[in-house]
Amino acid sequence: MSEFDSGLMWFRRDLRSSDNAALHHALRRCRRVWCVFVFDRDILDPLPRADRRVEFIRESLVGLDASLRALGAAHGHADTGLIVLHAPATRAIPELAQRLQVQAVFTNHDDEPAALARDARVFGELAHQGVILRSFKDHVVFERREVLTQAGQAFGVFTPYKNAWLKALTPFYLKAYPIERHAGALAPLPETLNRPVPTLADIGFEPTNLSKLPMPTGEAGAQALFDDFLQRIDGYTEARNYPAVKGPSYLSVHLRFGTVSVRALASAAHLLHQQGNAGATSWLSELVWRDFYHQILANFPHVVERSFKPEYDAVRFEHGKAAQAKFQAWCEGRTGYPLVDAAMAQINQTGYMHNRLRMVVASFLVKDLGIHWQWGERYFAEKLIDFDLAANNGGWQWAASTGCDAQPWFRIFNPVTQSEKFDPQGRFIRRYLPQLAGLPDAAIHAPWMANAVELAAAGITLGETYPLPIVDHAAAREKTLERYAVVKKQNPA
Repeated sequence: MSEFDSGLMWFRRDLRSSDNAALHHALRRCRRVWCVFVFDRDILDPLPRADRRVEFIRESLVGLDASLRALGAAHGHADTGLIVLHAPATRAIPELAQRLQVQAVFTNHDDEPAALARDARVFGELAHQGVILRSFKDHVVFERREVLTQAGQAFGVFTPYKNAWLKALTPFYLKAYPIERHAGALAPLPETLNRPVPTLADIGFEPTNLSKLPMPTGEAGAQALFDDFLQRIDGYTEARNYPAVKGPSYLSVHLRFGTVSVRALASAAHLLHQQGNAGATSWLSELVWRDFYHQILANFPHVVERSFKPEYDAVRFEHGKAAQAKFQAWCEGRTGYPLVDAAMAQINQTGYMHNRLRMVVASFLVKDLGIHWQWGERYFAEKLIDFDLAANNGGWQWAASTGCDAQPWFRIFNPVTQSEKFDPQGRFIRRYLPQLAGLPDAAIHAPWMANAVELAAAGITLGETYPLPIVDHAAAREKTLERYAVVKKQNPA
């Protein structure tokens, strides 16, 4: 006997039919299960009409719908696809639950403050109807307060957290949730709800350049990327630092939208780590960082509005028209520092930025231009296809030295030496700044230092074809040390 006659599976940031905690529990506990995704107008309406994330989700839903139909067909049930709605989720989910007369709604946890507020409202609306909302861990390996210090507190420093994470890890936490054997509970859709996934135009959006980017969508796209990465994971530790090299896994957007199971990734990485694969050890550490930032958001939600370390809120950053002009130059890749400008061209053109460059451009904005990290955080939130509040906030606070386990405030990335070290031949710079392509390797990192012959041969007129630096790094460094001195006064050695 099933616990419930009928239930509703609400997909959010878990757009896959395999190894999905909430879907597994819904199928096991209900005689009949329908599946829904809501294009939440509370989230979508403020977005620009061309948004790669919305297109990525839409394309991934096509794959999810097909896999749900295939799962149902394997059990002799036709039309077991995905219901896709375009409305505020706080209204759509209770209305659909009532329409289908379900007794329970199943979903996976989302600890972002706006999501928690949304879920609280849905919980209340469903409760009025006598419907239960059940939520499960799926997005991370360890969440919330599962990994704590010996004093029972949430960790604020990464390395002890990582050690505790690895110690706590057992096969249980990496075990996949079986779906296929329980998929007989998938119910045919009512005729009025059995429709194809809406097009972008149906929900008021326009196509982007997503289809032209090497960013495959859905579960199939994630699997293809993962299979490719496993062939080169041995060299990950070194290769991941060079933006012109195929080094990262490129799975961040799939982790963000749950088109891949973090348990599957962590399981493969941990197995290779135990076998002594150094690349897998480094990559597993990155997955632990992801869990770390999510538990920071869950336990220290003030990070969304303020510094993780309160004393850093005393740091005074630049403001006014001059700061706005410099910020705009940073956004548009017009700083005069080629590696910074190329990185900003990458995010603007593709919605992706290499992780090493995220650190470089964040450090440049905060510590060279003296602009508050929240300005950059908001820009990344608008542009990144893999935008994830926990990781984005954690990364920006790390670069600004205001966060947990952050870069010490007196360590400041030099954008020129970073360029010389991690793009020595200027391959990445040339890809995104073709106007500099004619410069020799030695000169491409700091064009203002090139001689007149080199500039003329490359067809470059500084200040016209490529900007002069908007700030002197050495002078900016001294100003930053003065700016952050207020923290030193609060914490004397």
